[in-house]
Amino acid sequence: MRFDVVTLFPELFTPFLESGVTRRAFASKQVDVRLANPRDFADGNYRRVDDRPFGGGPGMVMMAEPLARCVDQIRSERGAAAAVVFFSPTGVKLDHAQVERWAGGDGAILLCGRYEGVDQRFIDRYVDVQLSLGDFVLSGGEIAAIALLDAVARLQPGVLGDEQSAPQDSFNPALDGLLDCPHYTRPEEWHGERVPAELLSGHHAQIERWRRERRLEATARHRPELIARARSEGRLSAADEAFLGSLL
Repeated sequence: MRFDVVTLFPELFTPFLESGVTRRAFASKQVDVRLANPRDFADGNYRRVDDRPFGGGPGMVMMAEPLARCVDQIRSERGAAAAVVFFSPTGVKLDHAQVERWAGGDGAILLCGRYEGVDQRFIDRYVDVQLSLGDFVLSGGEIAAIALLDAVARLQPGVLGDEQSAPQDSFNPALDGLLDCPHYTRPEEWHGERVPAELLSGHHAQIERWRRERRLEATARHRPELIARARSEGRLSAADEAFLGSLL
């Protein structure tokens, strides 16, 4: 798959693309990331990409024409159609189900806004999907683009050291959309606190039941709406319901 990132700050992506386990996906081109700077498509000696907003107000607005030229060039290089994704507070919140869809697709063109925003005429004409990381504002879309790329990359075959790592993540359908359970490693005792006895028992069924109950407990406490969703989808067993009832 190919992701073209439209950004005024391509240098922000270099350390991300070259670090951590997900670098395998980028180095192998399983997730082919290409960077494009709209400033290279702007006019004049100063390559201006922003201007004052009509109607007054603080800040500057990214101009439509440099962005349009940039995206048009990317489209001509790609040949095939690709969705233009704009990271915006008005967008749909990114979640695991969406990441899975992007991870199984052909990629997209990711638009990273800056300043007070992007000329609405460009959004209306070019943008297909708007995404948000949550109800807060960033200085630009680069962090959101990196978050999407990282989430997509780690779902590619062979990227993680253990193929069972991703299915054990929070929100994964393999865990019925629940939060993950707590994890422990050596030493067995640290500052007077011991690893739960179930994890040391060597009894597979006992370990799995402990993990399931901890997932249920954490989800019920911190994200009860995920419990409600799992229940509505028929993902909770009678044993799960009995355990949840014991928490009340």
